[in-house]
Amino acid sequence: MAITEIPHAEAPETQQAQKHVVVIGGGFGGIASALRCRALGLQVTLVERLPHLGGRAQVFERDGFKHDAGPTVITAPFLFEELFQLFDEDLHDHLTFAALTPWYRYHFHDGRSFDYSGDEAHMSAEIARFSPPDVAGYKALVEASRKIFEVGFTKLAHRPFTRFTDMMKQVPALLRLRADRTVSALVRKHIKHPLLRRAFSIQPLLVGGNPFTTTSIYSLIHFLERKWGVFFCMGGTGALVQALQDLMHRQGITTITGGDVEKLVMDGEKVAAVQLANGQLLTADYVICNADPPTVYRELLAGGGHAAERPKRLVPEHMTKYSMGLYVLFFGTQRKYDDVAHHTIWLGKRFKELLADIFDRGHMPDDFSLYLHRPTATDASFAPDGCDSFYVLCPVPNLQTDLDWSVVGPDLRNRIVAALSATILPNLETHITAEFWMDPTHFRDDYRARHGAGFSIAPIFSQSAWFRYRNRDPHIDNLYFTGAGTHPGAGLPGVVSSAKVVETLLRERLPTTR
Repeated sequence: MAITEIPHAEAPETQQAQKHVVVIGGGFGGIASALRCRALGLQVTLVERLPHLGGRAQVFERDGFKHDAGPTVITAPFLFEELFQLFDEDLHDHLTFAALTPWYRYHFHDGRSFDYSGDEAHMSAEIARFSPPDVAGYKALVEASRKIFEVGFTKLAHRPFTRFTDMMKQVPALLRLRADRTVSALVRKHIKHPLLRRAFSIQPLLVGGNPFTTTSIYSLIHFLERKWGVFFCMGGTGALVQALQDLMHRQGITTITGGDVEKLVMDGEKVAAVQLANGQLLTADYVICNADPPTVYRELLAGGGHAAERPKRLVPEHMTKYSMGLYVLFFGTQRKYDDVAHHTIWLGKRFKELLADIFDRGHMPDDFSLYLHRPTATDASFAPDGCDSFYVLCPVPNLQTDLDWSVVGPDLRNRIVAALSATILPNLETHITAEFWMDPTHFRDDYRARHGAGFSIAPIFSQSAWFRYRNRDPHIDNLYFTGAGTHPGAGLPGVVSSAKVVETLLRERLPTTR
């Protein structure tokens, strides 16, 4: 266990300067919460069970190849800029965000490709190659996405939903936007070509949802990407984590890595302390969990008394829908594939039925669709000279199945390599090197994700906003949540925004603020 404490940055002389916040989990939600709490003048200790901060945004190195294990797409960059601005610093003095063109390249099963970007003229030309009437349809889809964005992101993403009345106030707007409709239904309304329908429906998969069941609120991603662009952090997501870690240290935030939290110690209806596996107790005035809420309630609060045992959501656990699992294959190649974009979405022949197998039937299908990340298209530091670095993300069933990943994992690896070798990565089988993979068991064991789900609970309407795990526990007054499982949801913008929601809720408890 490593403890880093740099106490030279003094907190403001306010009442809250004597208050201590313990943040559990060093992912982006936890890091953002720690910084926001520090800016309020609170003393902050952040605990991460892994050897390095970042949560799922870990960095792996094998034989000279570097891999970001977590998110690779930066959208809404202002959310990270804000964290530096809290302390009168400029993010761009520490990091470079490179704008990507195209944002994504789609590779369809029939061999055709489609480049998705923020260039309106280029998008019109790309769509027209498939279906000229859909050019106008896409413009209508973007306009629908803008309207959803103005409510779903601008007005709701940073708003707490701690009471049912908070939700009811938003019902008229949500009904006007047909939030009950799915992402797929909204896309089908505007886009007619079957392949383009798939391309414009995949956004929920980036946050763990099936587009055929995910609320159309998540269609706001279309406009969010157009508004701020799609970026890659030079040096990778690991460089972003390091810059934020350095910022925390400059501000006197204590960080503990390799510190596994065993339980939350209750005193009546409040958390009194955080107990680590080594027996160490961290007393706390407030606790912020950047950890999977189902795991917190099932494991860290087991036996915590009446307040801990009372229901936390309207939907009981046995009816809760979880996101899919993830299989992530990391590898290098002993040659470069210059024709492959930074982000490629490789879509198989089936789409709706494939997703039904994964999300609904818990069946491991014979086919797949893939998300391919080639960071060396933008940043050569990820691989030795003349080589490329890749990871391939494949949606799979979570651990609510009886799949044996010691058998499924190697087989899936072979099928993915063969498919890519036959299409966009010719002769991959002879050039692949330094490979390894993660499967849902790693998400369960390394990240303590319930059922090994890649994105916590699924983003369906009945599990959104007030229906999601609350940012403040309804019965434990000083327990807060950030991250994918709470409002507003998964993905970097959602996770970092959840810290802003927690800040708003904490301000209600503080007698003075900066």
